[in-house]
Amino acid sequence: MKKIIFTFLLASSLLVNAQEEEKKFTLSGSIDTYFRGNISGGNFDTAPGSSFANQPGFALGMINVIAGYEGEKVGFVADMVYGPRGADAVFNSVGNSSSIVNQLYAYWNVSEKVKLTIGNFNTFLGYEVISPTANFNYSTSYLFSYGPFSHTGIKADFTLGENSSLMLAVMNPTDRTEFNPNGSYALGAQLGISGQFLNVLVDPDFFEIDYTGGFDLSDSFFLGINAAYNSGNDGAAGFYGAALYPQIATSDSFKIGLRGEYFVEDGAFGAIGTGVADSSVFATTLTGNYTIGALTIIPELRLDSASEAAFVGDKSLSSFALAAVYSF
Repeated sequence: MKKIIFTFLLASSLLVNAQEEEKKFTLSGSIDTYFRGNISGGNFDTAPGSSFANQPGFALGMINVIAGYEGEKVGFVADMVYGPRGADAVFNSVGNSSSIVNQLYAYWNVSEKVKLTIGNFNTFLGYEVISPTANFNYSTSYLFSYGPFSHTGIKADFTLGENSSLMLAVMNPTDRTEFNPNGSYALGAQLGISGQFLNVLVDPDFFEIDYTGGFDLSDSFFLGINAAYNSGNDGAAGFYGAALYPQIATSDSFKIGLRGEYFVEDGAFGAIGTGVADSSVFATTLTGNYTIGALTIIPELRLDSASEAAFVGDKSLSSFALAAVYSF
C-alpha cells in the first residue's frame, strides 16, 4: 500500500512539475506554401517588386519554429526560419549557422513598467511582419519590403499609462544582424497611444519616420493604416508611401480585405525596378482568409500599376495567389 501511495505521489509531483514547465517553455510556429501565377503583364516568372511570394507556379514559403522561455523576471525567444521566405528575411546574415535565425533575444522585466531586451528582434516599423500568420495579406507591401526587417541591439520598453507606451533602442546599422562593420549605431523610438504607433529610425545611412495603426469601425469592420517616409543621407535615394487595409469579417471562419498602397521612390531607389528616378506604383490587393482550425487558406488577387515599365516592358502586372498557412 505504501508503495502504491508513494508511486501516486511521485507521479503527481512529476505531473505538477511538467505543468509548471509547460507554462514557462513554449514551442510554436508555422509553415506556409503557395501557388502564384500571372494573369496579364510581364512574363511567366515576372513578380511584383515587393518581398516574398514571388516565385511562379507552386512554391514554398518557410517553416518557422519559435522556442521561448518566460520566467517571472527574465526570458528568451529563439525564432528560427528555413525556406525561401526565411532566407529572404535574413538576407544579410554572415554565416550559414546564422542564416536561419530570424530573432534571437533575451529580456529582463526590470519592473512592471520597464522591460529591457537585447539581441536580434524584428523591426518595430511598419504594419506587416515577416511571419505570414500575423499578416492578413499573403503577399507583402512595398512599404514593408523596403523598410528594415530586423535589428540587433538593445531596447527599453516603458509602460507610460493604461493605453500608452514608449520604446527606445540603440542598434547596429540596419540589416547588420550579427555584426557591426564600422562602429556606428542606429537609434530607434516608438510612441504608442491607444493602438496607434509613431516610429522613428535614425540610421547612419538614412532617416525614417513611420505611422502604423488601425481602428475598429464596427464589430466586423477594421481599418488598418500605414504611412512612411525614408530619406537617405548625403543625397541618397529613399522612398515614401501610404497603405490602407480595410477588412471585413463575414463569418467566424471567413474574412475579406483590401490593401491599397501608393509607393514612390525618392530618387533612383530601385525598389520598383524601373531604373528611373522618382518612379511610383499603386498596388491593390484583394485577399480572403478562410480558417479551418489552425489552417488558413488565402486566395489573393493583386494588381500593380507603375508609372514606368517595371514589369518586363509593361507598366502593370496582375497576378493570382493561393496560399496555405498552418500555425501551431
